[in-house]
Amino acid sequence: MSTKNISITEEAYQILARKKMVNESFSKVIVREVGKSDIMDFAGIFSLEEADEMEKNVKKIRKMKKKHYEKRVERLKSLLR
Repeated sequence: MSTKNISITEEAYQILARKKMVNESFSKVIVREVGKSDIMDFAGIFSLEEADEMEKNVKKIRKMKKKHYEKRVERLKSLLR
């Protein structure tokens, strides 16, 4: 793997050093931190109508999953009797 030398401020170095884990290179810290998405990057990408529709669908899916889970638990209980 090739390498590049870069200059950073003391402040940037200190921030990276605080985030660095034991036995982790600064390159890995940079990749890990820069690769993260900030939840606020997604703010405002949906209209209110789209957000309401998504919320409704998520609730529907959760309800279906709960029902499916309860049926599975009952099936397993019957097998153990």
